[in-house]
Amino acid sequence: MGKTIIISNRLPVSIQKKEDGLSYTPSAGGLATGLGSIYKSGDNVWLGWPGLYVTNDNEKEEITYNLKNENMAPVFLTKEEIEKFYEGFSNTTLWPLFHYFPSYTSFDEGYWETYKLVNQIFCDETLKYANNDDIIWIHDYQLLLLPNMIREKLPDATIGFFQHIPFPSFEIFRNLPWRKELLEGMLGSDLIGFHTYDDVRHFLSSVNRLVGLDNKMGELRVEERICMVDSFPMGIDYEKFDKAARSENTAKEIASYDEFLGDTKTIVSIDRLDYSKGIPDRLLAFDLFLENYPEYKGQVTLLMIVVPSRDQVELYKQLKVEIDELVGRINGKHGKIDWTPIRYFYRSFPFTSLSAMYRLSDIALVTPLRDGMNLVCKEYIASKIDQTGVLILSEMAGAAKELSDALIINPNNLPEMADAIYKALTMSEEEQIRRMDELQSVVKRYDIHNWVQLFMRSLDVVKEKQHEMSVKQLSNQSKLELIEDYKKAEKRILFLDYDGTLVPFKQNPKQARPDKELYGILEDLSSDPKNKIVIISGRDRDTLDDWFGKLSIDLIAEHGVWLREGRPYWSMIDYLTDEWKAEISPILEMFVARTPGSFIETKGYSLVWHYRKSDPALGELRSRELVSHLQFITTNMNIKVLEGNKVVEVKNAGINKGKAALRWLNESFNFILAAGDDWTDEDTFNAMPDSAYTLKIGNTPTSARYNLHECGPDYCTEMRSLLITLAQEGHQIRRKVLSNKAES
Repeated sequence: MGKTIIISNRLPVSIQKKEDGLSYTPSAGGLATGLGSIYKSGDNVWLGWPGLYVTNDNEKEEITYNLKNENMAPVFLTKEEIEKFYEGFSNTTLWPLFHYFPSYTSFDEGYWETYKLVNQIFCDETLKYANNDDIIWIHDYQLLLLPNMIREKLPDATIGFFQHIPFPSFEIFRNLPWRKELLEGMLGSDLIGFHTYDDVRHFLSSVNRLVGLDNKMGELRVEERICMVDSFPMGIDYEKFDKAARSENTAKEIASYDEFLGDTKTIVSIDRLDYSKGIPDRLLAFDLFLENYPEYKGQVTLLMIVVPSRDQVELYKQLKVEIDELVGRINGKHGKIDWTPIRYFYRSFPFTSLSAMYRLSDIALVTPLRDGMNLVCKEYIASKIDQTGVLILSEMAGAAKELSDALIINPNNLPEMADAIYKALTMSEEEQIRRMDELQSVVKRYDIHNWVQLFMRSLDVVKEKQHEMSVKQLSNQSKLELIEDYKKAEKRILFLDYDGTLVPFKQNPKQARPDKELYGILEDLSSDPKNKIVIISGRDRDTLDDWFGKLSIDLIAEHGVWLREGRPYWSMIDYLTDEWKAEISPILEMFVARTPGSFIETKGYSLVWHYRKSDPALGELRSRELVSHLQFITTNMNIKVLEGNKVVEVKNAGINKGKAALRWLNESFNFILAAGDDWTDEDTFNAMPDSAYTLKIGNTPTSARYNLHECGPDYCTEMRSLLITLAQEGHQIRRKVLSNKAES
């Protein structure tokens, strides 16, 4: 078993240059706490930028040596790289766009080039430590390209990625000029995690529309590998906050705060300076509360902490000025000589001070305009050891999905926020305790340690699935056995599906005509007297006649409705009627009208609704709606509804490819091969004897013995390669037989 490598933009340590040398201060953040049990053990390591610019080689060596003792490894970056990669692309392109502030977003080509460069630097540094049997866990939006960069160098490594900020809807994400490259970078992972299901849904929608990959229950097929996408709501170190709230130091802090807060009710607000936190809106809502409920003037104090962040950036400077002015205006408007409505601090506080603020506050006001999770609300909950207090929480924070017993508000609705403050102040103690008890049980159960364990277990599950898939892949050894059995056999039959097996899918099904190479393969195989070749397709008989009528092969059309054994006549497998079409056709026409790009294909005894050319999300939505509707109205009709690759087909019941194939298996064959790509071919696989070689094109679950690589957009490489090999082996055997006869 290999080691575990954690990678993030910053290391969990703060390094500062002082007169007497470098000082190292460990991070007290939740992520560092949760991952401490991982990266600090054995040969595991955490890679990241050490937080300062280092140009002196001796200092680099010193930092590297000292961090190695803490199982950390630095990724050194120049000042220009940090400015363009971190301050630039990460925080003026990705951060505002992902937080739904497109007007603040910069699309700078130079920033993008540096972002790619720095991700490559992280990759190069990772490769100094990583091997194919290692687990690599990459964190956050600064390193979206890194998973695939590592995947290209270490194809068998276990790679997890977690995004700590929101993932925007497709309509927002599509604005990025480099949108597809970023998605492909993330898809190098085995497991991609987000805080909420909304983020998962947005990501999968973007992948479907921009990369063209469908998902099944969050599972994507990326080339020949499973990539799982799921939500993992991040927690806090509950015990740490609970213990701090009960400590003597916290009690002393509370006593000192009581001196200047007096007997007023206290509302706590703690945020980093950022436009996504909704601080001005929160101040305006507090102003509105004092106007609407003047009886609370002198009775309530807003204790507002704003932690400095990027305040040299113009946008953040303006935000700071706006907050300062609002605080001054509200205090001047409502304040009294003995009462200041807002106690405002623009600085960070030590942990014990924060614990005291959480514990003494009657209300926590956590109202971001958009937040991936927001752990302040969870810290407040864990610190309320007497279980009194009320949490007012923005529905735009990821935490709102878990903490339903908070007062959930829309942060853009100022009257609603003002009324929530009033409701919190008038809430009975019994109701406060009931709600807080529920909130604490959630936060305690799903803490940071649970989050880490759940993500790591999910990574193991994904790798197990990948292993199961790889076992079913037609290995070189199995391929050699197949070829050897083919060579020995005196009587062979090959059942070959068409679309997705012999040719790739096309936007227009009529464009998927056989090419010159495919004709050559089929002619070579069918010219061998030991072989019987059967094309078994959902296509109509006229199309199959047009494409294959001149070849000496057998044909099965419309999933088994029509059979052609020898030439030139077709026969129907059973007596069928198409009277049902008159009732079903108008329904399909309605869905064509509602789904631009879709169309109907009419066959002898089936109707097919195609949506390959439609908007992917709309097509999937309409297909589910259509299938549900058809299954309901056809309950008492002798027809069947099939879902294929971007198609919904309605046909007579009791007819399938497997039933048709059995007609040919009345004869005795000592080599049988069946190949297909979708679930309609499962009937064929199930009809085959155990000795048959059944091949599923693609890596979806199947009853076939083996999986083969999927058809590409232009070519079905592996399946055709196998058929070419079989044809060549047959020719060699025949030449050898003829040569032996000539010699004798």
